[in-house]
Amino acid sequence: MDLENSVQVSASGLRAQALRMRVIAENLANADSVAQTPGGEPYRRRIPTFRAELDKTSGATEVEVPSIKGDKSAFPRVYQPGNPAADAKGYVLMPNVNALTEAADMKAAQRGYEANLNAIEAARNLTLRTIDLLK
Repeated sequence: MDLENSVQVSASGLRAQALRMRVIAENLANADSVAQTPGGEPYRRRIPTFRAELDKTSGATEVEVPSIKGDKSAFPRVYQPGNPAADAKGYVLMPNVNALTEAADMKAAQRGYEANLNAIEAARNLTLRTIDLLK
């Protein structure tokens, strides 16, 4: 793999991790968003999926995000009879967003982003050293 392909692969990883961080931020922002109607569904946590995709023009395997799916886990129920979103029994469905899980996912996405950034920096330094050798 040449340097251009390695930068292309790392750039696709940067885009994927940046999207992952945006989705996590959206999850955290909606962690307290309940339904608009009584007994309705609140915000459902979203999870991006990754896959390796071959770029036919360069031959490099890049990271793609084919979809962002909703988390199928159950919504927690909280007893709040005065809440406008409460059902007939006084329970409100809360979003299935766990702040601790989101924080751990954010840290992992941050590390992945940093790793791809370091790979691009290493390719840049190798290119500069090659140019220096050719002088």
